[in-house]
Amino acid sequence: MVMIGVIGPFALLPQVIKIYITHSEHAGGHSLIDWSLFAILSLIWLSYGLYEKKPSIYIGNTISLIRNLLMIVGILIQAGITY
Repeated sequence: MVMIGVIGPFALLPQVIKIYITHSEHAGGHSLIDWSLFAILSLIWLSYGLYEKKPSIYIGNTISLIRNLLMIVGILIQAGITY
């Protein structure tokens, strides 16, 4: 389960690459609200995983939280505040 927790969050890594490197002009098509909610949910799951001492939960959600925060920053840099 730890491997799934680590590999799973990388499924959306192309979105991060796209927003920073290849297609930054499409950043406005991403919802800042959605990515912010994903970040909040990752933080909640991360907290729960730490509380329960479950590496399969907190490792994957740490990676997800970082990815979500990178998307939020990318959207703000490339497109500003979007909905």
